[in-house]
Amino acid sequence: MSSLPRRAKVKVQTVVPKDEFSSFSELSSASEEDDKEDSAWEPQKKVPRSRKQPVPKESKPKRVRRVKKTTLQISEGSEGVAVKEELNNSVAIADVGLEDRKNKLDTVQTLKTAKTKRKNSAQSPSGQRTKKLKVDEEANRASTLEGGHEAAETPSTSAMWEGACKKEENGDDFTFGQSPLKKMKTETCPQGQPVRLPANATNIKEEVEMNWDIVQVLSERTNIELWVCANIIRLFNDDNTIPFIIRYRKELINNLDADSLREVRQTLEELRAVAKKVHSTIQKIKKEGKMSECLLKALLNCKTFEELEHVSAPYKTGSKGTKAQRAKQLGLEGAARTLLENPGQLNLLSYIKPSVKGLSALQDIETGVQHILADMIAKDKDTLDFIRKLCQNRYICIQSSLAKVSSKKVNEKDVDKFLLYQNFSCNIRNIQHHQILAINRGENLKILTVKVNISDGVKNEFCRWCIQNRWRPRGFARPELMKILHNSLDDSFKRLIYPLLCREFRAKLTSDAEKESVMMFGRNLRQLLLTSPVPGRTLMGVDPGYKHGCKLAIISPTSQILHTDVVYLHCGQGFREAEKIKRLLLNFNCSTVVIGNGTACRETEAYFADLIMKNYFAPLDVVYCIVSEAGASIYSVSPEANKEMPGLDPNLRSAVSIARRVQDPLAELVKIEPKHIGVGMYQHDVSQTLLKATLDSVVEECVSFVGVDINICSEVLLRHIAGLNANRAKNIIEWREQNGPFVNREQLKKVKGLGPKSFQQCAGFIRINQDYIRTFCSSQQTESAGQIQGAALTSSAGVEVTNEKQGKKKSKTAGNVVPKPNPLDQTCIHPESYDIAMRFLSFIRGTLCEIGKPEMEQKINSFLEKEGIEKIAESLQTTVHTLQVIIDGLSQPESFDFRTDFDKPDFKRSIVCLEDLQVGTVLTGKVENATLFGIFVDIGVGRSGLIPIRNVTEAKLSKTKKRRSLGLGPGERVEVQVLNIDIPRSRITLDLIRVL
Repeated sequence: MSSLPRRAKVKVQTVVPKDEFSSFSELSSASEEDDKEDSAWEPQKKVPRSRKQPVPKESKPKRVRRVKKTTLQISEGSEGVAVKEELNNSVAIADVGLEDRKNKLDTVQTLKTAKTKRKNSAQSPSGQRTKKLKVDEEANRASTLEGGHEAAETPSTSAMWEGACKKEENGDDFTFGQSPLKKMKTETCPQGQPVRLPANATNIKEEVEMNWDIVQVLSERTNIELWVCANIIRLFNDDNTIPFIIRYRKELINNLDADSLREVRQTLEELRAVAKKVHSTIQKIKKEGKMSECLLKALLNCKTFEELEHVSAPYKTGSKGTKAQRAKQLGLEGAARTLLENPGQLNLLSYIKPSVKGLSALQDIETGVQHILADMIAKDKDTLDFIRKLCQNRYICIQSSLAKVSSKKVNEKDVDKFLLYQNFSCNIRNIQHHQILAINRGENLKILTVKVNISDGVKNEFCRWCIQNRWRPRGFARPELMKILHNSLDDSFKRLIYPLLCREFRAKLTSDAEKESVMMFGRNLRQLLLTSPVPGRTLMGVDPGYKHGCKLAIISPTSQILHTDVVYLHCGQGFREAEKIKRLLLNFNCSTVVIGNGTACRETEAYFADLIMKNYFAPLDVVYCIVSEAGASIYSVSPEANKEMPGLDPNLRSAVSIARRVQDPLAELVKIEPKHIGVGMYQHDVSQTLLKATLDSVVEECVSFVGVDINICSEVLLRHIAGLNANRAKNIIEWREQNGPFVNREQLKKVKGLGPKSFQQCAGFIRINQDYIRTFCSSQQTESAGQIQGAALTSSAGVEVTNEKQGKKKSKTAGNVVPKPNPLDQTCIHPESYDIAMRFLSFIRGTLCEIGKPEMEQKINSFLEKEGIEKIAESLQTTVHTLQVIIDGLSQPESFDFRTDFDKPDFKRSIVCLEDLQVGTVLTGKVENATLFGIFVDIGVGRSGLIPIRNVTEAKLSKTKKRRSLGLGPGERVEVQVLNIDIPRSRITLDLIRVL
């Protein structure tokens, strides 16, 4: 703690003129945290430096030499350091106004250079390097002119370029609003000054080079600004996690939310996969000696797997070869080219060879030329671009119908499920995502046949354009030659282009539908994980059942298992078992019953509701709630459950899990594989890799933002923190068991396998309870004082310490025994921002003891009203987003949990039956699942009702709910009206009145 104010003083002086370079170099090693911050933007090879812990006096000259060396090498034009300088270059923002005025012209010029460079990126590598150096030199000159001094190290929590980043509306650190509108560039140079990044985009050293710029394509596909896409690529390349980026690097991603960031990452991975596949295809074709310049260009232009398949299909091993290839082998390629370039000189009769099959008649030669032309047309980029553009503006529909299959092969029940799609037709621009997934499933089950219908008007316009523009012969062509050309166009469209377009449309629709389904699953999972906990209650978990009885488990407010039992409520012994349940509830003073929603749930609910209505459990006021038990049985037989509850019957473990899901949903649900939690749609039809990656990312995001107390959390919970994994979590637990509780976040660096990068990613999400640590430290001091006193008595008795080496080791250990607690470790403030937080505290005249107290909030609010957040951020030389995190961290109470803003379980005392419902009845219910076609709501009648998606309008959502993912998600309470009841099919249709 004593070092923090000193660091704060040193860091204030960051703006240094050129002639004071020596004093700047002394300051550059101001703190270990700042080094870490720098290392986030340095190449990986620099990371090991931070592991060494030299004496502070020695570290300064090293730091100075490194800065000077970089500067010299940039002027000499070294390529390697050009990248390094670009990564590390950060200009002090003391005079943002002056900088903004001066950087307009320079940045426009740099943007032009960037565009030119992207065009030529696929050509000569040497030219690429030269141009890159020029761009870097320009950028460095611009930064020197604007700031009037060397690029100084800033104490921000992120690498900052010339000027502050785009000013966004202040939002909460972790909101569930609908993703902010993704904007394209609205001005020549956004204030975030990222213009150099697109120039550097092709030099973000992708594994493989293509004819397209990955940043450009990523921006087009996600509709996110170029500079944001470039920043995101660099952040992911540097192994940053989504929770870390969302909270501590907001300004670099233009305030995007987690779902948008995941979407960008998925698209980026797809593009990289395509590029990798293209290059492996190129190598394969080169080995076979079939590569031509034209083919290479076509392959390097491919942006999707469908395009790649279309171009590379004729060259696959084992392929007989296409009709065009066979015609080329007969030597007809020259005739086809002559027909286009100089038709007057073409004499097809001269190609006739009666003895050669395929050349024996004029008709054969015409057919061969036609096949070659058709292939050329279908592989031409301009032609394909034109037909794709044409299709965008025309009516193209997808149709499905019942497949002609024998009833033996397909189950009749399955056929009935696809009744809606047995004669279905819809415009591909209007079709819903869930309809695509349903059609695909029907097709896979051989129940439906699906086709894409492109109108004849599209084909006619395409052929007309080709004849008049792209494929018009360069001279007068005789009617018989024009007939060959027309036939080639028809053949090319029907045999090659139409199937390609169908594949592309289906692939795009399926891909979008899968992504939306996975995103929906992720949003539902997030809402479920962030259900508000119910702490401080003793709970009885009930896993209902008929034959094998209802399993009971009573757990304490700290999740300890107090008692387990089995009662048989539905075998004629209900009255006798009621006495047992009452005795248990009274003995453990438990007034809350949690019932799993599986088999026998409604009967068990009716049983408890009846006893509660009769006031049977008096003097206890007992309430109950229903909770999803999805995944509980899978968890109960898992190794984690066996380790956590050894010797306990798996059925009883389920009851424990059900109770804990109400007490702390997040801590319990992370133990279960996300796809088994049961809040998805078509989850078995989508890409399992994509689903797993997204759901794991959502779990990591939720656990990280809620935060964990590192001294009491479980290993399972810890492994989901950003930057940690199963091994690191295990090592942390082992360190805690061997060395006692963590006193401060810095001690994490001593854990095996936790390097600087892992520490940077996880530190902000780990909490250290200060009350617990103060108690622990005071007891340690008492013990150490006793040990010192004992040692003094021993030495006075004449015992000498002769082993000098052992003495040194002891003194080192003694130094480590007294780590000082840091009150900032209980907040969401990242260690890299501690010096800024300390300076902010000195500004408002606050102390560390006041963190989370009303007086601290009062001081902050009065200071903000007086100065304004932007002005304060500027004087602290940080960004508004970073300052907002610091303000939140200082003002939030010590036990702050943002999940309290979310809905708690719905506790009930009575039950309603399906037969009691009437059309027009108004009820309250809890959302169970949200899908692409509607919201399922539990209204307490044994069957969930469906609110069709058309009935969920923005006007019916409260302002706070509009900020969340879908507006409605699992766990939210709603008021609904019954629109329709179909008792035979057990279907209830509801209308949303409002969100409670």
